[in-house]
Amino acid sequence: MPVALVDCNNFYVSCERLFNPKLEGKPVVVLSNNDGCAVSRSNEVKALGIKMGEPWFKMERIAKQHGIIAFSSNYTLYGDISSRVMATLATFTPRQEIYSIDESFLDLEGFPAHTLQDYGQKIRRTVKRNIGIPVCVGIASTKTLAKLANHCAKKNLAGSEGVCDFGQINESARKALFQSLPVNEVWGIGRKITESLNLLGIETVEQLRTADADFIRTRFSVVVERTVRELNGIACIELEQAGTPRQQILVSRSFGMPVVTLENLNESVTYFATRAAEKLRKDGSVANSVCVFIRTNPFKINEPQYERSIVVPLMQPNDDTAMLIKAALFGLKHIYLPGYQYKKSGVMLMGLQPKGVMQGELFDNMPVTDEKADIRMKAIDAINRKMGRDTIAFAGSGTRRSWTMRRDRMSPNYTTRWDELVKAS
Repeated sequence: MPVALVDCNNFYVSCERLFNPKLEGKPVVVLSNNDGCAVSRSNEVKALGIKMGEPWFKMERIAKQHGIIAFSSNYTLYGDISSRVMATLATFTPRQEIYSIDESFLDLEGFPAHTLQDYGQKIRRTVKRNIGIPVCVGIASTKTLAKLANHCAKKNLAGSEGVCDFGQINESARKALFQSLPVNEVWGIGRKITESLNLLGIETVEQLRTADADFIRTRFSVVVERTVRELNGIACIELEQAGTPRQQILVSRSFGMPVVTLENLNESVTYFATRAAEKLRKDGSVANSVCVFIRTNPFKINEPQYERSIVVPLMQPNDDTAMLIKAALFGLKHIYLPGYQYKKSGVMLMGLQPKGVMQGELFDNMPVTDEKADIRMKAIDAINRKMGRDTIAFAGSGTRRSWTMRRDRMSPNYTTRWDELVKAS
């Protein structure tokens, strides 16, 4: 079964360039929460030797020297652009697996093999024309090989020009290509497994491909064994059209500045519970318990440290934001201790199940669902989707939110807020 992996190039940076063409050709980096580390780098930044995850404070000198332009992560913008890219990719195949915010597998079964290279180029042109985001396409007989082909397309190996179809490369050329690639370029082969493989003399993709699969399973796991078989064209990882239902939903952020008061912690927990509830309803699920946690900054070794969490069970599985907030604040009250500088809080919804299969208790006269709450939540969700997040919000989440993470370099929400649309002059 031929499968393609389509991956957006330097996705966060590409989103920033989409509405600011002056950034083309310039070194651009997007930073993580609280403007901490590099999470997306333009090719110009990569050429300067700046690694993924490099802290901003370490690269500031180089940034000034080379004119690197830094942006805070704008996840609302990136998520919206991602949905547009994925919708466009869905038009090229009847089966699609959205693997991440910037990657998607496409089932190409039934397409003539000799046309796949051209089809990949068509995908690239269409996404670039319709959305403005550059992508690369890797095509092969398994998902692991497609990921590797995508890497070759990005690096322009084997004259790929943004599309690499392993089916169009003869066996000897493919063997030479695999021999030139380090084993850690294989999907799922991380640092620790790479070190262990190297000790066995397996340093390249070709050496892993030709290794004995049964021996690899004995020394590592069935997962690595499947990787070996996939490298040999034996499909072991199925294409998933729908993701596995989530078992939990976590919303958490580090604060932009230390938080010391229960009032500010209440605001943060209320806000996080609200976001988690929105995701819960979007999935069509309910939760049967709420976990809330708080912690100080573990890197401040000279300050008193405190970390605590608590799970609050619900009387009934629920998706009502008000009920989830109430449970979260109840838990927070029991774990909060004054006198500490808190750096992070979070809310996790647990015990998720489909809303349509909720079961009541035998001796419980309460209805399984609250119709009024359902109507209220649907109305709030609809208004916030149409008019923008927090058009209607719970007062407990605050208005100033001094605790929010630092994003001093964030670009406008060009596609999701009317007041931040691009203005033509």
